[in-house]
Amino acid sequence: MDYNEIYTSLIMEHNKSGHNKREIENPDYVERGHNPNCGDDITVQLKVKDGKIVDGAFIGIGCAISQASASILFDIIIGKDVDEAKHIVESYLKMIKKEEISEEEKERLEDAIMLENISNMPARVKCATLAWNGVKIIFDKI
Repeated sequence: MDYNEIYTSLIMEHNKSGHNKREIENPDYVERGHNPNCGDDITVQLKVKDGKIVDGAFIGIGCAISQASASILFDIIIGKDVDEAKHIVESYLKMIKKEEISEEEKERLEDAIMLENISNMPARVKCATLAWNGVKIIFDKI
């Protein structure tokens, strides 16, 4: 299987699974993001206890990339300390902006590293970063 097949499979798998697309009961933090260019509208929700992300999810509509990217985000950060999750989100956003990140940062991105080539598709960058930017806004409040 080549890189493009893995990328497509990952996007489709996360877009269809919906395991992180759900409403959290009594979230501690909520942030809505909207991309008027394509209609993506995602609300991210987090539960944080003792500096650790104990739950996270998103609701909303959007293209396969925005939905998959949001799902991947929560797969990665749930269970992490807020500080570690902040670094992961910062690394992802740098990567999508074509800024250099270290090999260690790439490893921490887990499946999100497969979205790196979206940086070559300017019209899709907003789709791929919508949920991540929402979580970054939340982290700035914590």
